[in-house]
This record gives sequence, structure tokens and C-alpha cells, in this order.
Amino acid sequence: MAAGGWTYNALAGKVEVDPKSVERWVNLGRTPRRATAMLAAETLGEDVHALWPSLRQARPARAVSPELVALYDQRADIPVSTFVDLLTQAREQIDVLVYAAVFLHEAYPRLNELLKERAAEGCTVRIALGDAESSNVQQRGEEEKFGHGIQSRCRLALMHYRPLIGTQGIEVRTHATTLYNSIYRADDQALVNAHVWGVNAYRAPVWHLRRNGEGGMFETYADSFDAVWATAKPVREK
Repeated sequence: MAAGGWTYNALAGKVEVDPKSVERWVNLGRTPRRATAMLAAETLGEDVHALWPSLRQARPARAVSPELVALYDQRADIPVSTFVDLLTQAREQIDVLVYAAVFLHEAYPRLNELLKERAAEGCTVRIALGDAESSNVQQRGEEEKFGHGIQSRCRLALMHYRPLIGTQGIEVRTHATTLYNSIYRADDQALVNAHVWGVNAYRAPVWHLRRNGEGGMFETYADSFDAVWATAKPVREK
């Protein structure tokens, strides 16, 4: 704090705690809650375990997370109807974060009509597709030995979704981020397709999550979507 010119009040404001709490960390060696400690360490540019070594202690593992509805060994094991049913149930929000995921349109040609129906009922629909020109998409193609194939699939995905552009309640954007997971969210449920280096997405695991209170796994992925969405570029009508 001294090196960075941080006062108790300034750091407390950043991590949203009382200044007296920060004073106790410094003078009494108190350890904050893990989430607060991580935020404080990030703000100071320090390693959280160097500041609070006691946080190195592992938390007790839970046998099953209350948010985990189902775990699939690979996406190929999931019928497309599972994705469709999830989106059909949405009443407030649909978020899709992928590079291409053209399997949805290929297996369910009515996908655009479904999304329009949901939007007409007041559902906010956000679709984030991979930017075919981005270095991250090109690198993913090399890693998965797709070559230029994944770039072509990104362009194909955009062709599939382009008719939705201009529809009230629906927005399509392209992103250039590293895609660690594909996310298919409908209200308080999500299918998360993990990505594994060198493995095609259809062979990677998927977990079905349902929100269970604040600060859980579901919200971690929901926040991740929002962060990518903020960097993505809107696709305009031609």
C-alpha cells in the first residue's frame, strides 16, 4: 500500500469494505474473506497468498455442487433437443457465446424462428460469435487442426444469424477473445461447453448449471459472458 500510495480509505473504497477493516488487515494481521482478499490483491498488483498466506489452505471439497444439474463427457453425447428445450424455456434472457456452433442451425433449422419468438415475448437475446479475422480464432483452428475450417464456420454462423439483425430484442456481435468455454444461457440455467487444447468442441465436456444463490459457478460464467460482450463488435444490417 505504501509503495502504491494507497490509503486505508482509498483501498477500502476499491474493494467495498469499511476503512477500519483495511486498518485491521494491516495492523492486526486480520484475513479478509477470500473474494475480498483476491480483489484487494488484484487492486494492489500483489499475489493474494503473499499477502494472506492462510488463504493457501484448501477449502473442503463438496461431493456435488448444488448448481450442477448434469455433467456430460462430451458435447456429442447431448441431443440438440436439450439445447433447444433450454432456449425454449427462457422468459427473460438468452445468451450464446461461441466461435461458430453451426451444429445448432444444422440440426434445428427453426432456431432463428425460436429466437424471434422468445424476443417477441420480451426475452433479451444476445449472440456473440467468433470474429473470423481474429488471431484467436485462427490459432484455435491450428490447435484443433481445423486450419481455415473454423474461420469458415465462423462466417457460416454469421450467415445463419444475420437474418436476426434488426429484430427488436435481439443483438448479434462478433468477438475476438480466447474462447475458454462456449456458453448457452437461458435465464437461470446454462450449458457450458469446456474447451480443451487440441480437442474439437464436440469432444469436450459440458456441464449443465442452474443458478443457486449469489456468487456461485453460474454467476462466474454469466459474468464471463458479460465481459466478452463488452469487448464484442455489433454486427450491422447490410
